[in-house]
Amino acid sequence: MYGPQNRSNARRRMQAGESLLSISRSTGISLAALREWRDHRERDGQRAVCPRCASPPSLPEARRDYAYLLGLYLGDGCISVIGDPAKGVWVMRIACADAWPGLVDECIAARMAVRPGNKVNTVPKDGCKSVVASSRHWPCLFPQHGPGRKHERKIELADWQRAVTTQYPNRLIRGLIHSDGCRFTNRVRRPLKNGDRWYEYPRYMFTNESADILAICGEALDQLGVSWRFSRRNTISVAHRDAVARLDQFVGPKY
Repeated sequence: MYGPQNRSNARRRMQAGESLLSISRSTGISLAALREWRDHRERDGQRAVCPRCASPPSLPEARRDYAYLLGLYLGDGCISVIGDPAKGVWVMRIACADAWPGLVDECIAARMAVRPGNKVNTVPKDGCKSVVASSRHWPCLFPQHGPGRKHERKIELADWQRAVTTQYPNRLIRGLIHSDGCRFTNRVRRPLKNGDRWYEYPRYMFTNESADILAICGEALDQLGVSWRFSRRNTISVAHRDAVARLDQFVGPKY
């Protein structure tokens, strides 16, 4: 019935020498729960390991995988509480289209790297699979979660997340495009005196209704030196030959 933050704070106070009775009176946590956390510290700690709940908080060890998973989550993922809210168990769902089975595998691999030991399942949907995993720590690791749709609330990266995405902007972009983007061949017709001529060239697009998420994508592209523009109010387009070639180095078509 107590969240991981309550448990972590209580443990720190125990380690500082404060009595269980004093902690119980100031927090409302039962003495029975405090004794359980004190007497079974190692077992529970192994289950609840989270870099953001550590003292002091640290960055995820699998930063490369985290940056990719963050991109997938911002593009086409959600986090919601399951069961009794007092238990503090959350589920992350990321939709992966059936047309690209490799995307499901990569999403599962990143999820397991970020939260090792947590089970990952796939749930068939119409035209896609939902990659699902539960954890008490998704809100710690992805503070962008909240009620309602992402484009209806403020989305901004925490400073520690920016430290990760600054180190791996290519992985963030890969996750964003794999979720809400595509690479395709654009065909353009040019009318000439002797008839129409068609030109074909590869192009990347990222579409999202959240202006904040579009800004995050644009900032990462700027960091990578990839030129881009808005082709529509909710769509980022990468069409210059050198920019497309740069993205091909770490994104490529979904597979």
